[in-house]
Amino acid sequence: MPVALPDPRFWPRQRVLLTGHTGFKGSWASLWLEHLGAEVAGFALAPDHRPDLFSMLAPFRGQQSTIADLADREALRATISAFRPTLVLHMAAQPLVRKSYADPVGTMATNVMGTVHLMQALQDVEGLKAVLVVTTDKVYANDGSGRPFAEDDRLGGHDPYSASKAAAELVVQSFHHSFLKPRGVAVATARAGNVIGGGDWSADRLVPDIWRAHHAQRRLELRYPDATRPWQHVLDPLLGYFLYLERLAAEPADVPESLNFGPLDGSGTMTVAQVVDGLAQGMGADGGWVMAKGPHPPEMPALALDARQAANALGWAPRLDAGTALGWTAEWYRRHDGGGDMRAVSLEQLSRYQDL
Repeated sequence: MPVALPDPRFWPRQRVLLTGHTGFKGSWASLWLEHLGAEVAGFALAPDHRPDLFSMLAPFRGQQSTIADLADREALRATISAFRPTLVLHMAAQPLVRKSYADPVGTMATNVMGTVHLMQALQDVEGLKAVLVVTTDKVYANDGSGRPFAEDDRLGGHDPYSASKAAAELVVQSFHHSFLKPRGVAVATARAGNVIGGGDWSADRLVPDIWRAHHAQRRLELRYPDATRPWQHVLDPLLGYFLYLERLAAEPADVPESLNFGPLDGSGTMTVAQVVDGLAQGMGADGGWVMAKGPHPPEMPALALDARQAANALGWAPRLDAGTALGWTAEWYRRHDGGGDMRAVSLEQLSRYQDL
């Protein structure tokens, strides 16, 4: 059965509030929503690194951009009131585990209270149909066994980042059932595995760290090379989010309130070292890595998701296997290093993805 794609008749009629639109995933989401013809209002902090994908892909047709913090309740309320979204895709977050150890209060403020501020501001929006809050695969109480987590597994989180995202799930459930569901607004959460793809320049992330090590002509230092994660290309979970929003808007009673998005057959679950070796080879780097000197904040050695429910409920499946995802990611950075027009390259990869 062919994997579903976003409905081209649905999106030109939508006004999408996209939080986190300046980030890695948010920039790819902005590009795809532009391609689909949706009207978009972005709300996020400015990129905190250079280069940054958002600037490379901008300007986006049909998008207005508000640079502000989720803590700024007045700016958030004003944006929502003026735009009157029909759909919300909430991806703004403090997304880094190590940073959460250094700044647990700031992480909780963004990931928990930022979500509270958003859900509060959405209570009286006329015409709002559906809200999708993106959390993480790390929301589950992880015993390190590597058993794939299903949506009804217990939530938890040892580190501040994971705990903040598990708490955000409870916030979303509370606001949904207390305020939004009685008004007929569908609300759900999406839990996605680790994403790779072109244009990630964030600090303390594996793919940009590989690129930076390559350009500095040094070996990459790895904290936990044998840790396994469910890796996927950034376009695969975005496809899931768009399909999820379509169904939430049209048939909310027929879809679960939380879904996992990750490799379906386990083939995308790779060690950190395997990802490094594959990407370094694809980028034309000499490769090689060394163990980073410790101590390091603890991280779970294994993490896997059971995404069969998303496949059954939405007709979703990853369109890129792990090897192809690594290849497309390496290709993007090679073309960047060769002076390519990265908006054109990104649109080309998006078109290629949809044509698979």
